[in-house]
Amino acid sequence: MACTAVVLSVTGLLGTAAGTAHADDPDPTSDARNGADRPGGGPAPGDDSDARHLDDVRKKIDALYRKAEQATEAYNAAKEQVELQQKEIVRLARNIDTTQRRLAALKRQAGALASAQYRGGGLPAEAKLMLNADPEGFLDNATLARKGQLAAKRVISQLANLKGDLESYSDSATDRWEQLEANRKKKENAQRDIKKKIEAAKELESRLATKEKARLQHLEDEQALQQQQKWLDSGILKEINNKASAAGRKAISYATAQIGKDYVWGAEGPDTFDCSGLTLRAWEHAGRTIPRTSQEQWRQLPHVALKDMRPGDLIIYFSDASHVGMYLGDGALVHAPRPGRQVTITGAGSMPILGVVRPDGDPGHDDAAHPDGE
Repeated sequence: MACTAVVLSVTGLLGTAAGTAHADDPDPTSDARNGADRPGGGPAPGDDSDARHLDDVRKKIDALYRKAEQATEAYNAAKEQVELQQKEIVRLARNIDTTQRRLAALKRQAGALASAQYRGGGLPAEAKLMLNADPEGFLDNATLARKGQLAAKRVISQLANLKGDLESYSDSATDRWEQLEANRKKKENAQRDIKKKIEAAKELESRLATKEKARLQHLEDEQALQQQQKWLDSGILKEINNKASAAGRKAISYATAQIGKDYVWGAEGPDTFDCSGLTLRAWEHAGRTIPRTSQEQWRQLPHVALKDMRPGDLIIYFSDASHVGMYLGDGALVHAPRPGRQVTITGAGSMPILGVVRPDGDPGHDDAAHPDGE
């Protein structure tokens, strides 16, 4: 946490430093931008146009990566469903095999009963009972008749039940196969969409000169700092002063240990992560199993009000819940940002907050069913 504090101080995430960052020139090494060689200084003609162009590029790249992240979470959800459905199909196949074996055994038993009746001359047990003149034989036959009737009824009933079970298992297996194929298609479509968006973003970045790329990075950082400063200026940190739980500290320890590792879509560690893959493994390290995707984390985990947030809680971002990070305290967040970036610490308010969830919260108690994060 001491290292975290140093990083936060350096990056200006704790408040006043962010204001200083806004005053810095995006490219202080560029004489063309600061006008150092021109009489009277000032921007060169066309600088405003260049700045607007670069900001447009930044917005396009950001939008492409946002769509790639949305597709990544769709891919993760479809992948998870495919794995679950595959396991369910295996279970159903085993049930079908077991049921077919039992059905075959019962058919053999029914055949044995029919053979016994045939050997007895084909007369029903009741007819034999009425024709028996021996009182003791009559009673013996009565007992045997009852047992025979019960056995026959039981076999017929079990046959009917097993046939019904077999049909049900078969129908379920068919449904699962259809769902499996549907989710495989979703997974493949999401995979294509991810690659397409990432390639498009990289293509835009590749057109920029080295200095423009540095300025683009600065613009991205500046945008995040502006959002963070606005969040901090609301006074939110005065209300958020809770301490992490024991499990939360373990989750934080794991997440911060991954700083510097590459973002890779669909990755769950140990060497690369996407946003929800990082939070999944961090809380798994803390002894808690949470859903794979940010949308399911938002849907299934207990919600807490923003003012009640504590370190270790997960902050869900954007209206479609397509991004997630872990709150560290003091207004900071650890997260896996996007393709081309590494796991890092940033401001918790640097993106639009949808709400907060608590992996080690009480599922029976919902402090804020739908916090708006404002």
